[in-house]
Amino acid sequence: MSPPDAAADTGANAGADTGANAEDDTGANAGAGPARAPDGARSADRALVALARHSGGRTVAVLGCALAAAAAALAEPAVLGHTLDLLLRRDPSGTAWTLLCAAVITAEVALDAAAARLTGEVDGRSTARLRRLGLAGLLRTAPHHAARHAPGETAARLTAHATEAGKVPTAVAHAVAALLPPLGAVAALLLIDLWTALAFLLGVPLLLLLLRSFTRSTLTTVARYQQVQLATAGRLVEALAGARTIAAAGTADRERARILEQLPELDTEGRRMWKVYGGTTARSATLMPMLLYAVLAVGGIRLSAGAIGVGELLAAMRYAALAAGAGAVTGGLAAVVRGRAAARRTTALLALPAFEYGRAELPDGGPGTLELRGVRVVRGGSTVLRDISLVVPGGATVAVVGRSGAGKTLLAAVAGRLTDPDAGQVLLDGVPLRKLSAGALRREVGYAFDRPVLLGETVGDAIGFGPGPDPGPEAVRAAARAARADPFVRRLPHGYGTRLADAPMSGGEVQRLGLARAFCHAGRLLVLDDATSSLDTVTAREVERALAREVRSGTRIVVAHRLSSAVRADLVVWLEDGRVRATGAHGELWRHEPGYRAVFAADPAEPDRQAAPPDPAEGAARTPETDRSRTPAGNREVAP
Repeated sequence: MSPPDAAADTGANAGADTGANAEDDTGANAGAGPARAPDGARSADRALVALARHSGGRTVAVLGCALAAAAAALAEPAVLGHTLDLLLRRDPSGTAWTLLCAAVITAEVALDAAAARLTGEVDGRSTARLRRLGLAGLLRTAPHHAARHAPGETAARLTAHATEAGKVPTAVAHAVAALLPPLGAVAALLLIDLWTALAFLLGVPLLLLLLRSFTRSTLTTVARYQQVQLATAGRLVEALAGARTIAAAGTADRERARILEQLPELDTEGRRMWKVYGGTTARSATLMPMLLYAVLAVGGIRLSAGAIGVGELLAAMRYAALAAGAGAVTGGLAAVVRGRAAARRTTALLALPAFEYGRAELPDGGPGTLELRGVRVVRGGSTVLRDISLVVPGGATVAVVGRSGAGKTLLAAVAGRLTDPDAGQVLLDGVPLRKLSAGALRREVGYAFDRPVLLGETVGDAIGFGPGPDPGPEAVRAAARAARADPFVRRLPHGYGTRLADAPMSGGEVQRLGLARAFCHAGRLLVLDDATSSLDTVTAREVERALAREVRSGTRIVVAHRLSSAVRADLVVWLEDGRVRATGAHGELWRHEPGYRAVFAADPAEPDRQAAPPDPAEGAARTPETDRSRTPAGNREVAP
């Protein structure tokens, strides 16, 4: 069973089949969003700290290089000024100081280059780690939790937003280093001449107000921009997934309008963001020259009075420029603000509740007896499965039937622990599924879905994809034969070695490969969630026969929409409104329960098969005990 299948099929179908869709969950969470916003910010900050630690040595090296470059920039005016004074006095030591100037400038350039190279490396490592953690968060959670995030939103979180968030550790390092030149320059101005320094300090309050306004305005604008960007990306991915339906319905213009509906708002927020940045830059461009002119005027007066020399005036001007250089600080703050906002969205994937596994193993040679004890599942505040208690004998094939929304797919998900019940227990051969190790669970519990996602490079890889070692080509071909996929696979250009990207397939062919994958890794429990829905009746019947004869024996849970699947099952579990209405043999339920017959009223299967006994060869797994009459709803036990 592959996690992407679980997310794409079980999560989606659980919403469709039970009425507890992902939008309900998202809505509930959205309603609680403001209350959890501080927690989200703290979680994002913790994740960013962890990113910095992940590349701790390199991040420290970035900070060290940036600080050293800033120190060189801070030393440069003093060295230049002193060198100028020496040269004007024709002092013999002027040559040595000239060489020192060249060395300081060279060191500054080299350190800036080293910081830039290390910054790119750390940003790449941090972004990659954040993406891996986000993807791991999606794959280790239950499908209904993953379904809270639409595919488009998830793609945006793992790409653009992860990139922005990954830059935060180095952005903080550069922002810290950017503080050294202004602060050091102010101190140097005070050492050179008090009156010149006071002329500059008069404008510092305006500079601080400018930075404060920029930070606050940017935070609000960036957060809203990213929120609208996520929504637009989600709509785009939805439209791409349903491109054929849109084309067939002739609604391309309507979909285009729906996707671009929030584009004006995105444009507004984007313009506002750049307006804030541009306004800050413009005000800085006005304030900085004024500060420099003030320093130049006072410095000129002090020079004429003989209080400072020409070199000191040059140094004072350079230090005033460094002290007024809020642009570097502003850019660093902007990167940190954008990164923190992006981190809050990306780390939402890390916060998804993860499955917890135990260390238990299943007993050797167990028959695959499945037991559900008082299982209850809640979705979106509504109880979807109520007090489900079943015992499925090992080796039996059980069909789960019911109208749409009865909870069939969710029951199948609970049976194989794609999701955990909110109350009750699920046991396999007497061992609670929660206590099983991840390896034991996925080795012995397999799934086949109605819309399988094929993973791997080639068709053979897709069939062999699963837990444990590579099953080998013979096992792959045997599974394909059982799923009736071998004939069409052999007709592909390179057979089982054909790349999936070069093998266009129909829905039925994809479904057969999904079945083959499940058969290839069949354990003591195999769950088929409407896994033959795209197959024609003849092929579906052949697959059902092969499942009984050619695949490793074990317990089968079949979510049945076809009458033929219920007919061939050893037992039937009839769900209605999240409860077990009745259990028993299909023939007995058909004869005594009009509501059961109504479940299949729209089924296109042959009417004459509705109560006909199956071929003895097909029902080899039946026993006199399991082929008994129906069990009343009050006693929901399927065991003999």
